[in-house]
Amino acid sequence: MKVEFETERSFGRINRALSTEYRVTGECHPLRRVLLCAPHHLEPVPCCSVTKESIRTGFRSDAARALDQHRALRTILADAGVAVELLPAKSGLPDLCFTRDIGVSTPFGLIALNPALDHRAAEVAHFKAWAEATSGSRIEQITAGKIEGGDVCVARPGLLIVGVSGKRTDEAGAEAFAARFRREGWDVLLYHFDEHFLHLDTIFSMVRPDLALGCVEVLDDAFFEAVASRGIRVLPVTYKEARQLGCNVVSIDGRRIIAGTSTPRVTAMMEEAGLTVFATDIDQFTACGGGVHCLTMPLQRERLAA
Repeated sequence: MKVEFETERSFGRINRALSTEYRVTGECHPLRRVLLCAPHHLEPVPCCSVTKESIRTGFRSDAARALDQHRALRTILADAGVAVELLPAKSGLPDLCFTRDIGVSTPFGLIALNPALDHRAAEVAHFKAWAEATSGSRIEQITAGKIEGGDVCVARPGLLIVGVSGKRTDEAGAEAFAARFRREGWDVLLYHFDEHFLHLDTIFSMVRPDLALGCVEVLDDAFFEAVASRGIRVLPVTYKEARQLGCNVVSIDGRRIIAGTSTPRVTAMMEEAGLTVFATDIDQFTACGGGVHCLTMPLQRERLAA
């Protein structure tokens, strides 16, 4: 089956201004610019197992607490020298603060994605309008299949990992996104997992080009062998820790990590591996199914010399 971008030719010649400014070639390269959205309309939407459990146990979002937690995250990023851009919040889009899922900055430019759920798909037009107004140029979007940014890991130059649950990201969407990478000679690893786990970044995240967090009770042996053969060691996260978004962290530069406070053992593991961890309370967001990784869309990371 042939899958491709909305316009294959135009994706191949994304405007130079955006390609230069908004570009990411590695998940752990120094983060220079990131897109966040304040949680003015955050509500738990029962569209993943974590949020459903939160609702069953009586969780109700606290707008003031969520805003305070989000400001604390922005302060950590700013203090680390990262320029924070804010996507305007919009009524009726309760998950918009999880900016990771609606777009990805690639080595070839900024790309809008194609979320599976209606309330998330509605976020893409809002994001595209912001990006096009900011850049003055049209933003390409994947329209074949379904794909969300939590399933995309531009691991390091030459290696792309895409999670495929069949629900939030399906085979067609994954292949459409991966097509340009394959043409450019990248090694592409597609990993199929159960939709219970929402996105790849809830069970696997890079923290250094040679080191990742991974849920040992979920990821299969073939995946561990695949990443090990590519020189990536995995720090073991339990199922319970993964449910608390323990894998869902952001690498500032391959040395400094931003994580939630709910999984102290995971933080200790990263520190033992020589990483500096900034732990911040984000319980309002984890109850809604998202962690630090979900809350951030890297727009620009510095490409390191080979």
